[in-house]
Amino acid sequence: MAKLEIEGIEAAIGAAFERMIPFNRVLGLQIESLDTEAPKLKFDMRPELVGNPVRQILHGGVISATLDVVGGLAIALASLAAKPELLTVTQFPNIGTIDLRVDYLRPGRGKHFVATGRVVRLGGRVAVVHMDLVNDTGEQIATGSAAYIVD
Repeated sequence: MAKLEIEGIEAAIGAAFERMIPFNRVLGLQIESLDTEAPKLKFDMRPELVGNPVRQILHGGVISATLDVVGGLAIALASLAAKPELLTVTQFPNIGTIDLRVDYLRPGRGKHFVATGRVVRLGGRVAVVHMDLVNDTGEQIATGSAAYIVD
């Protein structure tokens, strides 16, 4: 598969995660990197994402949802890297979360946040990903691990 074609598929994957999934738009997720080894999503802190109005910190659901999304993005890109001949712009792997674990390490304070996903195992039907979320100063807010079904 030609490099230009792969870049087109990567761009389509990025567009799907950024614009085609309504909930990702609600969260304000933006592609920071489409690195197949460690893709990154970024989002800005906004009043709508606050879970504790007194402390002005991110809602835990925003954190877990973002980690889940970056895990799926990591799998989509790893699938492309592993078998580029099987993917086309109109056919991405179906990815569904089987299990998600999140460790909340610090309160979610910051101007913006970056989530990174790293595929630990990409099997024939199941993939495992480790994720982390940091704020604009690089402080680690949360980590996660998840298993996904990949079709």
